[in-house]
Amino acid sequence: MPKIALIGMGVMGKNHHRIFKQIPYVELCAICDVVKSDEYDEPFFTDVVQMLDTIKPDAAIISVPTFLHKEVAMQCIERGVHIFIEKPAASTMQDARAIAKAVEKKGLKSCVGHVERFNPVVQGLKEELKEKEVYSLAITRVGPFPPRIADVGVLTDLSVHDIDLIRFITGKNILDKAIFKSRKIHNHHEDNAVLSFELEDSIIASITTNWLTPFKKRRIEVACKEAYYEADLMVQDLNEFSGFHVNNSYVIRGCHIKKDEPLLKENEAFIHYLRTGDRGSLATIEDSIITLEIATEII
Repeated sequence: MPKIALIGMGVMGKNHHRIFKQIPYVELCAICDVVKSDEYDEPFFTDVVQMLDTIKPDAAIISVPTFLHKEVAMQCIERGVHIFIEKPAASTMQDARAIAKAVEKKGLKSCVGHVERFNPVVQGLKEELKEKEVYSLAITRVGPFPPRIADVGVLTDLSVHDIDLIRFITGKNILDKAIFKSRKIHNHHEDNAVLSFELEDSIIASITTNWLTPFKKRRIEVACKEAYYEADLMVQDLNEFSGFHVNNSYVIRGCHIKKDEPLLKENEAFIHYLRTGDRGSLATIEDSIITLEIATEII
C-alpha cells in the first residue's frame, strides 16, 4: 500500500486530503503546511524536511504556492520520493526543467496535476475523436471574478488548463498562436481574452475566457469531418451532431458519460502509476513545460 504525504494544505491540498480519505488502497501517512489551520487524523508537520526524514513516504502531493514548487520537489527527489505537483510544474521553465532532470537522474515517477484531463466528459470526447479528422476546437471558460485571485489576470489563472486540454484532446502540437486581451472592470490585470492557435495538420483552436460573465460556463466544441461535438465540463454532458443534410436537418446523439469527480480519477491514476508504471492520462513535467512556455509567451 503506497504511503502518500500531502505538502501544502490550501484549497487544493484540502481537496486532495478529502479525496485520499475515500481511497482504501492508499495510506495517507502525513500532512505538512507552515500553519496547522485544521484538525487532521494524520501526523502533522510544519517542516518539509522533518516530515520527509521522519515519515519516509513513498510519494508526495505538492500543492504549495507555485514559487515553492522547485524547492519542495527537490527536497522530495533527493530522498527518493515520487512526486505529484499541482500545475504548473514550477514558476519558470528553467525551474521545471531542473525538476525534470532531477527526477530522471533518480529514476523516480512524476506527474503534474492537470485535473481537467480526468473530467469524464473530456475522456469521453477524446475517445469519440479517435480515428476522426479534427477541423477545429473551441474552448469557453468564463465566469465571475473569483475572490481567491489577487495578483494575476485571467490568462495566468485559467489559460494553462485549456492550452493543455487542446494538446491532450487532439494529440497535436501547437505551432502558432495569437492573443487579444482587455481589462474592463479590474484595475491591474486582464479580465477578458481570446486566444487562437494553429496546430499540426492545419487544426485551428481557440480559447475564450473572462471574469465578466455572471455565471460559470465550461464548454468544448469540436468540428470534425464526420461530426460536431459539444461537451459541457460542468454537467459532464457530451452530444454528437451528425448526418447533416442540405435542409439543415441532423441527428443528435447523447454520448454515454459515466459522471465522476475528476480529482478522484486523477488521484486513482497516480496510485495506479506508482504501482504499475502506467502513466495513463497523467500530465508529465514535459507537458507542463510546453504549456508553461506557451502561456508565458502569451502573458
